[in-house]
This record gives sequence, structure tokens and C-alpha cells, in this order.
Amino acid sequence: MRIAAERVFLDGAFSPATVCAEDGVITRLEPFDPRADVVLPSTQVLLPGLVDTHVHLNEPGRTHWEGFATGTAAAAAGGVTTVVDMPLNSIPVTATVDALETKRAAAAGQLAVDLAYWGGAVPENLSSLRPLLAAGAVGVKCFLAPSGIDEFGHLSFGELEAALAELADVDGLLIAHAELEDHLGEASGPVFSDFVATRPPIAEVEAIRAVVDAARNTGTRAHIVHVSAAEALDVIRDAKAEGVRITIETCPHYLSLRAEEVPDGDGRFKCCPPIRGTANQDALWEGVLDGTIDAIVSDHSPATLELKAGPDLGTAWGGIAGLQTGLSAVWTEARRRGIPLESILPLFTTGPAGLVRFADRGRIAIGVPAHLAVFEPELEHTLEEGNLEYRTKISPWHGQRMHGAVVTTYLHGEQIYTRAEGLSARRGREVLAPAAPTAAGLEHRAGLELKEERAA
Repeated sequence: MRIAAERVFLDGAFSPATVCAEDGVITRLEPFDPRADVVLPSTQVLLPGLVDTHVHLNEPGRTHWEGFATGTAAAAAGGVTTVVDMPLNSIPVTATVDALETKRAAAAGQLAVDLAYWGGAVPENLSSLRPLLAAGAVGVKCFLAPSGIDEFGHLSFGELEAALAELADVDGLLIAHAELEDHLGEASGPVFSDFVATRPPIAEVEAIRAVVDAARNTGTRAHIVHVSAAEALDVIRDAKAEGVRITIETCPHYLSLRAEEVPDGDGRFKCCPPIRGTANQDALWEGVLDGTIDAIVSDHSPATLELKAGPDLGTAWGGIAGLQTGLSAVWTEARRRGIPLESILPLFTTGPAGLVRFADRGRIAIGVPAHLAVFEPELEHTLEEGNLEYRTKISPWHGQRMHGAVVTTYLHGEQIYTRAEGLSARRGREVLAPAAPTAAGLEHRAGLELKEERAA
């Protein structure tokens, strides 16, 4: 297969090129050839397949919310070729090796795109996290406030540090939902601003400080999921400058939706932490552009229409369905702000891929899987929920005019999706994390221990 385009995203910039693939792997990068097997029109760009490291597929156990078949089809439609599944809201939660094996068995034969797995860190499995990594999980997720799922408990500060200490020797990764229960209020009623007020920025900021402190003390890699409060960015900037091994992500809903414009009583817009105001969004965009934010991922967390329905935002399930629409939503807002496409693409590709150490994902390069997405940046369309691949076809972007759409998606060198015809193949594979720590991680750990010895 040879695909030629006037604009191919290579090494952070667009260049004319022809991408050649054999047996599902990119074998050559050649000059633009108008006689290639596929030649994109000048209106379209060729991107590496996107990587989304924050996806709740909910199978097994809650497949009436979402599942491997529908969720990975939505990923393909959004140009996402690798997803990492969260340890909740499936039943059982992925907090044991047996539960991971159960999830792997459920995924077999259903995958439209490649799939990896997060494990869970809960009070009951502390001291048993490393077996999850050895079984192929890319890392473990914890909550610092109630998760909303009874079977996935949250960690205290002491348990957080214990989890990080356990992971340190194998250079494992812990990711954290960072809000503190002490700062959270009880939501009720239909008024969206009242709901937002129950989850103030300080709940995020103080939780993130706690993760930074624990990561500093243990030398372990830590990552903050779905950062919504811009006040937290300076905490992260300072920690990174100090050398703390901390990364963060934000989500399309925080970068493209504004609290002032959210209708009251509409559960499609409810998520935790919440969508905040315009000034906060402006500051998040500064974090995108200055490199403080490392990744943009969906936090795709769908539920049934009955659970999402308002008007009481206290009882509506909190979660945004956004796996299929992330790039279009963020690009629409970036374009409005005069930000070029190439400025946001690393946060959809190499950023999340680097988080889970998938060096062969999110790039167009010789020797990596031929995962590609054809994107048409100026294609205008109105988002209609009926066109979504989700099991429950709801979206906070329903009815919005958007710029940019994925036209074609390739997985392992094979066309699996077109905008005109939909999904045509299920060729997704599991991607299990290597069990051994990296040399770089062990070197960092050794340096930390030497520093501690000198201090003593």
C-alpha cells in the first residue's frame, strides 16, 4: 500500500510525502508520488492514528452503557487507532490479574482498533499492584475521592504514597483522578452553575498537590487525568521544573465547551470534574500551547440515556461521551482561536503514546504499525447523535457546527473505516505492556536513592 498526500504529519510538521506499508508496517517514506495507490486531495491531510489513553468501555458487566464492539468502532470513526481501557466501570473492576484476564476474554474478536488496559489501585489491592503490570496493564489508576462506583474505592493520602512506593521499584505508572472529597459539595437541582460550584477548583488543586508530593517522595511516575481547573497548571509547572515525574492531560470538553453556554438540566454535559467557564478555558489553552499539558484524551465515559437524563444534575450520571468527536471538537475551537492544526496534534498522538510508553504509536515512521487517519480540516458539518457509533448515541456536541472530520482510518495498513460507508473491518489487536522496567526508569530510581543516602 502506498498513500500520497501533499500534507503528511511527519516529525511535528506537515510535508508532502508518500507513505509505503507492507504487512501492516510502514516500510518507506518517499517523496510525494501522484501515481501512488491512494492520493489524497489537497483538502485532506494524512495523520498518524490517534491514541486515546482514557476510555471507559465498560465491558464486561455494563455493556448496556458501552462495549468493546461499539466503543472501538467509535474510536475508528474518530481516527483513534489505539485506546487504553479504564479499570472501571466494568464488572469486575480491573483490580486483580483474574479480572484483567476476564476483560481480555471479553474483548476477543470484538476490536475495531488496538486495545491496551489500565489496572486499578484500590484500598483492597495495595501491595498487589505489580502483578497487574506483569500481566500487561500499562499502569494503575486511583481515585482520591469517591469514584461513583461502589466496587472501586478511593485512596487516602497514605494509601496513595504506599501505591507509588510499590510501583517505584518497577518504574510503574500511577494515574490519579485528583479531587478531594473534603472540598466537594452535594449537587442537586437542574442549574448547571450550581453543580459546578459543588466541585470547586480547590478540590483539584489540593489533590494534585498531594499527588505531586507523593511522586516527589517516591520518585515514581504519576499522571493526573482530566485536569479541568486552570489554577492547577502552576502547580504542575513548578513540579516539572523541579524534576518531579508528573504529567497531566485534559479533555476535549474542557477545551471546547464553556459553562456559561451549558443549558440547565441537561445531563449530557455533566462530568467530574466539571466543565468550567471561559476564563478557565483560556488558561487551559495556554497550558496546551506552552507544553504544561501533555495529552488531550477523551475520558469517554458513556452511560444509558436513563442515567444521563436530567433535569436533576445531582442524580444524573457524570460522564462525557467523546471518543468519536475529540479531534473535531478541539480543532473547531483551535481554529476559532487561530491555532494551527499541527500545534494540537502531538497531544492526540505522541503525547498519550509516550505516557504509556508505546513508542511505535502516534507517529508516521519507518518500522511502526501503519495506523493512519485521513482528516479534512475544513469540512464543515453539524454533529448529529444518530451518526455516532456509541451504544447510547448521546453527545454534548449534538447540533453544533464543527470543522474537520475523519474521512478514512487505516489499521495495520488496512482500511477499516470511511466516513461514507462506516466501519468495514475489525482487525484490532491487544497491546500488552512489557513487564520489565526501562533502563531510564531504573537509572532515575538509583539516582534518587543515592541522593537519599547522601542526605542521610
